Amino acid sequence: MTIFGLHVLDFAIVLVFILIVLGLGWRASRKTKTTEDFYIAGRRLGKFYQFFLNLGTSTNADQAIIVSRDFLTPFYWFTTAFFRRVRLVTIGDFFTERFKSRFLGGAFAVFTLFMAFLGNGVGYMVAAKTMMALTPKPVEKYTVQEKQSVDLFHEYQALRAKADKTELVPVEGARLTELGERQKKGELKAFISYTDSVMIYLVYTVIVAVYTMMGGFLAAAITDVIQGFLLTTFSLMLIPIALARVGGFAGLHASVPDFMFRLFGSAATSEYAWYTILAMALANLVSIIAVASGMQTAGSAKNEMTARVGMIGGMFFKRFIMIFWALTGLLAIALYSGQLHDPDLIWGYMTMDLLFPGAIGLMMAGVLSAKMSSLAGSSVAYSALFIRNLYQPFVKPKSDRHLINVGRIAIGVTLLGGVGVALFIGNLLDLFKYFISLPAIFGAAIWLGFLWRRVTKAAVIAQVFVCFTIYALVPNVFQSLEWARTREGFLRETRPRVVMITTQALRDDVAAGRAAKVGQVIRKEHASPPEGIFYEKVARRDATNPASPRIGIGRFHAELWVVSWFGVDFSSFSKAQLSAVRFGFDALFPFLLLFLLSAVTRPIPKADLNRFFARVHTPVQPTPEEEERALRHAVEHYEEVEKRKLRPGSNWEIMKPKMIDVIGFGGCWLLVGVIILLLWLMVNIR
Repeated sequence: MTIFGLHVLDFAIVLVFILIVLGLGWRASRKTKTTEDFYIAGRRLGKFYQFFLNLGTSTNADQAIIVSRDFLTPFYWFTTAFFRRVRLVTIGDFFTERFKSRFLGGAFAVFTLFMAFLGNGVGYMVAAKTMMALTPKPVEKYTVQEKQSVDLFHEYQALRAKADKTELVPVEGARLTELGERQKKGELKAFISYTDSVMIYLVYTVIVAVYTMMGGFLAAAITDVIQGFLLTTFSLMLIPIALARVGGFAGLHASVPDFMFRLFGSAATSEYAWYTILAMALANLVSIIAVASGMQTAGSAKNEMTARVGMIGGMFFKRFIMIFWALTGLLAIALYSGQLHDPDLIWGYMTMDLLFPGAIGLMMAGVLSAKMSSLAGSSVAYSALFIRNLYQPFVKPKSDRHLINVGRIAIGVTLLGGVGVALFIGNLLDLFKYFISLPAIFGAAIWLGFLWRRVTKAAVIAQVFVCFTIYALVPNVFQSLEWARTREGFLRETRPRVVMITTQALRDDVAAGRAAKVGQVIRKEHASPPEGIFYEKVARRDATNPASPRIGIGRFHAELWVVSWFGVDFSSFSKAQLSAVRFGFDALFPFLLLFLLSAVTRPIPKADLNRFFARVHTPVQPTPEEEERALRHAVEHYEEVEKRKLRPGSNWEIMKPKMIDVIGFGGCWLLVGVIILLLWLMVNIR
């Protein structure tokens, strides 16, 4: 018996999960009385809830991104302390207080709310695609158009497989090119699903909205506990069955090219190399401090040590789980390479193929909870930004109850806005992987705002405007303008390359006569097709006509365009090198602007800076009375704070390290080493 295409047991498990989450939200609502309760859980969360809040932070299971983000985690030791000690509610408040600019606080809120629609839209699309893979339509129920799309996909995969083994005749080569152009445009499908994506979006929104609107940030923290356990469960379920299916680790290595097991990628065979990962790490380091929920997560803790322990514990446990995600991805390549038109379908496809009723329902609950946990916390953060930085500055003082109710409406609007984005921006998932650098627009100013007194309001405003134009405005406008998509200079591609690589033979190599046995070290050609330089993809407008004009598809890389103004020719670059240049630009350019512009603009008054940094450098006290005394003393005797700086009298607000900071920061790097060692061991088990 099935309900909406699901076995009744699976449907029941998912329903029970939803009811539990809603019940926890109702329970949290009984403890939510003030805006401080609603937005930062009354600043009373302990290490347990802090751990699960941070575990719920959204991350990407891509292997190269695992490595790059591992290198960032130790810096949370300091950013978390900054956020807790500054004693604010939103990052918009930070811009208002640090730079004495409501405009910057409001600008950050507007930018972040716009990003919220995009991020929420991606969450809905991923959830819907998982459901699509879990509810495939039988072939006999395909429409004529659906059957044609699926047939063309299988023809495309068959021709690709044949091309790997032998040279295609001209007719076959032309057909492969045509189908490749259609694949770029998303016209080919591996299967058709029963799932109505609109229904999934709306149901998902209602669930998250109801429990979050009831209990605010406390509800997000409480529900993150059960979601954390489900996240751990679903991360492990598929591995033993998939390993048995593929023939253990030996079978995995026999089915997947060995370069895919390299931690730092390869410039010849991958879009990642060590320098790409370094550039990504720098871009992420600049961006992480501008994540909207960071201020609330840290600010909800009892004190900075609780915030630090919860942040580091949750983040490192997530990194540990991501090792299993990477292994699952490798197993998916071994089992289903070439069988799906969209990699975002893989988790649901594996679930349906490998698991049984009951286990499928548990997996569904885990996959849904993984995104719900981040949606809940972030939606409260977005609501707080709207209330504190866009609503309150323009209305007369209102009661806490009024502000909470308006905040609840804001939660609903941000979640529904994500639905609208998911419905009307079809290539959102392709674009979102490039959004990790967008928070750097504000991230550089936040880093320097905490560390360098000399950064000025005018410099930040100008830097934000310039970077927003390059990172967000031009890329998205140019992909929608016909003249830009067809401009010949923007349609440049890298030169196709064929390189000889040394690798271990797979089963396919043995079958093709390139090796005598699996695992034999062989030399073989690896072809790298042309890559779009300024556009993500370049394709023929009419895939069936080789003479059809070309068009740019996807994000326009304005960063590379700016660099090309200085005479840089990217035609000989690999995809890994192009990505490294772009991410490196995203990371460093905002700082360059801030340093140059701050040198020629008016500094913020010293008294205002002293009041701000007195907060940052004063530890959180156990009681409100002690807090008030400590902060007043720090302001009135700021010379005592100045003496604790590494360079007293300078513009750099870097304090002399305490033993707890040396131990904490150093210990985090040791944990980074442990995680990378575990990842290395995982990819080298045979």
